[in-house]
Amino acid sequence: MAKRIAQAELRELALVGARAKLLTLRTEIASLVRLFPELAGGSQARSGGVDVGLTKRRKKPGRKHPMSAAERKAVSERMRKYWAERRAAKGSAKGKK
Repeated sequence: MAKRIAQAELRELALVGARAKLLTLRTEIASLVRLFPELAGGSQARSGGVDVGLTKRRKKPGRKHPMSAAERKAVSERMRKYWAERRAAKGSAKGKK
């Protein structure tokens, strides 16, 4: 019969393994930054002070400003025309069969 490991003991063992993996990753990051200094252009990552350049992200993807009423109306008219043409093309394709 296999020994049962207590939940706390299992968590402690996992923590030891995670710390070892983290140390290995930090060492690897440091060597990559030494080989490729251009990676060091980003902000400081939480990796023991090693600047990896991978943490810089845009705040929000997409538009930088809201559309005006005129822009919304123009888009609406374009899409209305687009879908009318699509329905017309689909209808004529059915008639050919």
